[in-house]
Amino acid sequence: MDRVTRLASQRAVVIFGTSSCCMSHTVTRLFVDLGVNPTVYELDEDPRGRDMEKALGKLLGRNPSVPAVFIGGKLVGSTDKIMSLHLSGGLVPMLRNAGAIWV
Repeated sequence: MDRVTRLASQRAVVIFGTSSCCMSHTVTRLFVDLGVNPTVYELDEDPRGRDMEKALGKLLGRNPSVPAVFIGGKLVGSTDKIMSLHLSGGLVPMLRNAGAIWV
């Protein structure tokens, strides 16, 4: 859990996903299209990825636990939460407040 929290607080936007997860790619693509340069951790390529995935499952309260998106060091949620925020107009202001975009 400490590793997840530490990694998530080091950048404005952090995505924990897996290389084979289409939802991880979709969320990452959304951020890139918005002009964000997210830090992406592919848990299936990390030696401690299994432990981090379990910690994320506890934080999110669900499995699968990826993608898990942190903005400004705070857990925002998974794909459904990110898309909901984007469609309601709340994602861009959140990204601005975190310093991820300047527009």
